[in-house]
Amino acid sequence: MSSTTTLRTQATHVESAESTSGRSLLQENGFVEQGTSSDDEVEPHPLGVRPSGNALTSDQNAQESMGGFRFLPDGLLVTLLEFLDAAALLNLGATCRGFYAYCTYDQLWRDVAVNDTNERFEWRGSWRASLLRLPPTTRLAKVDCRYVFSDALYRPFQCSRTPLGPYVSNIPLQNEIPRLKDVSPEEFNDSWVGRPFILTAPVKKWRVFETWDLQHLLAKYGHVSFRCEAVDWPLTTYVGYMESSQDESPLYLFDRAFVEKMGLQDAYEPPEAFQEDFFTLLKDQRPDRRWLIIGPERSGSTFHKDPNATSAWNAIIRGSKYWIMFPSSILPPGVYMSQDQSEVTSPLSIAEWLLSYHAEARAMSGCLEGICREGEVLHVPSGWWHLVVNLEPAIAITQNFVPRAHVPSTIRFLRDRADQVSGFSDKVADPYALFMERLKETDPDLVVSLDDSRKRKWEEVVAGNEEANGEQHGFSFGFSDDLDEAEEPSDSSGL
Repeated sequence: MSSTTTLRTQATHVESAESTSGRSLLQENGFVEQGTSSDDEVEPHPLGVRPSGNALTSDQNAQESMGGFRFLPDGLLVTLLEFLDAAALLNLGATCRGFYAYCTYDQLWRDVAVNDTNERFEWRGSWRASLLRLPPTTRLAKVDCRYVFSDALYRPFQCSRTPLGPYVSNIPLQNEIPRLKDVSPEEFNDSWVGRPFILTAPVKKWRVFETWDLQHLLAKYGHVSFRCEAVDWPLTTYVGYMESSQDESPLYLFDRAFVEKMGLQDAYEPPEAFQEDFFTLLKDQRPDRRWLIIGPERSGSTFHKDPNATSAWNAIIRGSKYWIMFPSSILPPGVYMSQDQSEVTSPLSIAEWLLSYHAEARAMSGCLEGICREGEVLHVPSGWWHLVVNLEPAIAITQNFVPRAHVPSTIRFLRDRADQVSGFSDKVADPYALFMERLKETDPDLVVSLDDSRKRKWEEVVAGNEEANGEQHGFSFGFSDDLDEAEEPSDSSGL
């Protein structure tokens, strides 16, 4: 018997009749989740796994059968299990109830599947079933794990079932992202370039808005492979995943080459307000700028800033998205940044952040929130922190751009954070030098204005020092040496 057949035989061992569900197992034992009442019951884990704190009042603990592993911290044990392959997870899970609960944790199987590039992947309802090629109707054997106490197993399940409604409704008036029908390029540059807002009209004129939905895309592009975070899948595979995934953080289709793959050169154009883009000076050497985004409910992006100090627009073709945003000067709660701003640490999932930090964030000055709906487009100014989550299955197009007002930000980023610059071809050795060269060739007046602005700022600093200290400070001038004082729009104007 082959190893693959052995895996299938072991994994397809399921109960011949419907077993007692995880819910009834808990109800039979009078268990109510911590912090809840029977009138406000939290959905139980399908195997009956409970939060770690419940072990303190239990006279049984299934982890005691796990040998020396029972002494390991919960999270460390899961980290160690990440090093196992499918066969090892399957065999270890057969040793006791405790290991069964840990080794059927689908995130472990997701990690194995994502790294398995040897064979064509077929989604079968869960990562474990897909990797083991089980029939789609195969049920996970409901081994009674009511005496397994693990936050590392229970919390992701809780997050995957957390309703989004309470977090995206009742937005305070002062937090609402402004909604406009449309703005002209002049209005954008004069009043809105540094502020988030939603436009309700431009996207409805696009040809793709009239024709696109999941069924249309499947019929026309089902065989086309798209980038879905760490994997490349045909659209048919990804849509199957969308329809049945129970992941805490669902995979997001985020493809930068969709225009070429789908032949969409004339199917849409950026809204008029966003068409000025100084990265067009780089022509075919510009960094990645546009992406097709498809995802199920609950998929999205945790807090981040857009690359290379660019601004962005995000247009919803189908579905709706919730946005929560902060200006660059305000670090969102629960987000931690290294001193050089090269590394950002935040909760692993959107639901985890919502559960832990949303109330605090909503009460902070500078917080903006809004729902961008089908046929609408949202503007993300350069440098703004933003978290976005799909409230339903959604299709969107997003694009990064550099408006005139934010050219200084982009220059500084390319110059001072070369290790964080992204999206350029390996053939572009020095993005900063390339951008400055093209800028001086095509728009010398802008270069002069930035130069003059920096001079004025420096003279103000010198004058202030003279008044304070009675001393004259000399300086040498060079455009590329210090652009930090160039004038830019405030990222919190009007807030």
